[in-house]
Amino acid sequence: MNSSTGTVDFKVGDETYQTWYNIVGDLKSGKRPLVTLHGGPGMSHIYMISHTEIYSLYGIPVIFYDQLGIGKSTHLRGKPAEFWTPELFMDQLDNLLVQLGIESDFDLLGHSWGGMLAADYVAQRQPPGLHRLVISSSPPSEQLWEESMLGHLEAFPAEFKEMVLRHEREGTVSSTEYQAAIQVFMNKHTCQTIPWPEELIAAFASVDEDPTVSNAMLGPAQFHATGSLTTWSVIDRIHRISCPTLVTNGPEEGAQDYVIAPFIEKLPKVKWVRFAKSHIAFFEDRDYYFKAIGDFLRVD
Repeated sequence: MNSSTGTVDFKVGDETYQTWYNIVGDLKSGKRPLVTLHGGPGMSHIYMISHTEIYSLYGIPVIFYDQLGIGKSTHLRGKPAEFWTPELFMDQLDNLLVQLGIESDFDLLGHSWGGMLAADYVAQRQPPGLHRLVISSSPPSEQLWEESMLGHLEAFPAEFKEMVLRHEREGTVSSTEYQAAIQVFMNKHTCQTIPWPEELIAAFASVDEDPTVSNAMLGPAQFHATGSLTTWSVIDRIHRISCPTLVTNGPEEGAQDYVIAPFIEKLPKVKWVRFAKSHIAFFEDRDYYFKAIGDFLRVD
């Protein structure tokens, strides 16, 4: 498969960092490339790598990259929490588009936090070169996501729920008991493909290896965000996203139907595809997922 990797300089103030990227396909092929935004925040791109299927099936070049602070891009463990903002990651994306020479013609796909970032980026900056946007299993506000996940937790036995929330209240989320419980929860509401694919395990391991971004923007607890994204919302800006947009979700994940409703109601040009299971349809319902993405991207 035609694949190339590299890094580009990304300047923030007086400092220069490195954005690592991987291009699958040929950017000079004449086909509009798809840029992918991984989730987290603070989780590496590795679990998104199955999106190479978009190139295999449709010849569309696909670009992966690691957001700042994680994976193969520059790690910055010493930066204060206020350094990590959605605007920082928007700047990194803008910089990568320019460095790769695709800022005038590209599509964008974000999964989970990547979709939150993509929606905010397009609403705020309205990049003229963007043609199509895919928001995959992403909420339009952190509050809605948290409410949804707590709702899913309610379906577990009372003692399970109380134990999980007690650990979050007491700050003992690193305990074996809590971590084991969260894995049980995620097996139902994050990825129902058991055992988990190696790429997904590796992506979660990247957070454990360097939780700087994740802790700053969300915090260490699963059900109560304490980081800078706690009050994040794009709901009042959704109407500014003018390009055709595909929104996807599943009923058993955080971005369940009522959560994504603001996207469906407020996006001027929206298509909605609902998958059968939870948060990562590209593992759980691979063929249908990539057909839906391909069909959407290939419409002129």
